[in-house]
Amino acid sequence: MRHLGILAHSTEGAALSFLTFCQEGVRRLGGHVYPDITLDYIAFGRSLPAWEAGDHAAVRATLAVSAERLARAGADFFVCPDNTAHLALDQPGDDLPLPGLHIAGVVADRAALEGLRRVGILGTRFLTEAALKEGALTEGAVYPRALGDRGIATEVPTAADRELVHRVIMDELVNGVFTEESRAAFVGVIERLAARGCDAVALVCTEIPLLVTPKVSPLPVLDSTRLQARAALATALGDEPLPTWRGGPVATPAR
Repeated sequence: MRHLGILAHSTEGAALSFLTFCQEGVRRLGGHVYPDITLDYIAFGRSLPAWEAGDHAAVRATLAVSAERLARAGADFFVCPDNTAHLALDQPGDDLPLPGLHIAGVVADRAALEGLRRVGILGTRFLTEAALKEGALTEGAVYPRALGDRGIATEVPTAADRELVHRVIMDELVNGVFTEESRAAFVGVIERLAARGCDAVALVCTEIPLLVTPKVSPLPVLDSTRLQARAALATALGDEPLPTWRGGPVATPAR
């Protein structure tokens, strides 16, 4: 079995990734058995000034330190259970010292498998506003590029809804606060995405699945956290080959 490294960038998402990987491992293997895991976490707060300044290179440099420590610990590959962090990981730079499973690629593969045509993107303001920039499809703003490469259109919430979602993520979800008021507000955002023709919603802040479950969502959900953790387990067990991405721009997949 291969050794997984979890490159954490926010608390609740990393914890959900860890738990899902272990729980799925036990379901597959039984007897409290799962592949080895090492988790490395440089406190999220140290990167927040860089996020606010739009300095993705500085965030990438911090994440690269974690990747180096995971490699030294013996990990064979990594996952970063933080969608917004992939804005930084996708920046050009030196290769990371071990390969990783790109979270948007995992989500986009599932969307394609399910035959989806238009997916709403629910995540931080950093992530969703990057998706609106001119050239997003060619410059790799994470989800427009990953889904677009598979022929799937994307929609992001309105400006007011983007601010609502961002505030709840940053003030509540990353701190382990989950309220009925915020759940109802997110359901409203998803309803408005459905009215714009979305046939699913991608929960692409890794804490959102703890607030919005398939049972309450008005649209089918793509749970980025659990999809990536399950893909990591398949890779660790040898069901899938090791990934080749080591940070930097993502190549367009072959059709």
